[in-house]
Amino acid sequence: MTLDRYDHRILAELQRSGRISNQELADRIGLSPSPCLRRVRALEEAGIIRGYTALLDAKALGLSLMAILSISMDRHTPERFERFETQIAAIPEVQECLLLTGRDADYQLKIIVRDMDHYQELLLNRITRIEGVSGVHSSFVLRQVIERASLPIA
Repeated sequence: MTLDRYDHRILAELQRSGRISNQELADRIGLSPSPCLRRVRALEEAGIIRGYTALLDAKALGLSLMAILSISMDRHTPERFERFETQIAAIPEVQECLLLTGRDADYQLKIIVRDMDHYQELLLNRITRIEGVSGVHSSFVLRQVIERASLPIA
C-alpha cells in the first residue's frame, strides 16, 4: 500500500487520539467523512493500523517497579528461540521482548511488576524456569524519561 499525505495525517492523528470520531478526524485532515473512513478502513485492512488501545497509568494500578532483563540462552537454535518466545509471550508482566544481536544477551525484556517480591516470584518461578535460559541480568528503572506509544510518521 502506498501512503499519501492524507494517510500520513490520518495515522498521526489516530496515534494522538485513537478515540477521535470519524467526523473530527476528517475535519482535522481536510477530507470529507466518507473518504476519510474508507482510508482508515484500508489502513486497517492493510495491517498498518493494528488496533486501538487505552493507555493506562501503571503506578495508579499498583505497578511501580520496572526492570530491564537481559536474557542469555544456552543454545542458538530456532526451536529453542521459538519455545522461549512462546512461553515469554504468555507472561503478562512482560511488556516488551526484543531479540538482540551484538551483545552478550540474546533477548531484552521490559517488565513491570508491583514490587520486588513480585519481581522475585516472576524471575525465579517463571522466567528462569523456561528451558534454555542460561543467564539473566537485571537492571531496575529509576525513572522513565520518555514513553511513546506513537511511531514517527514521515
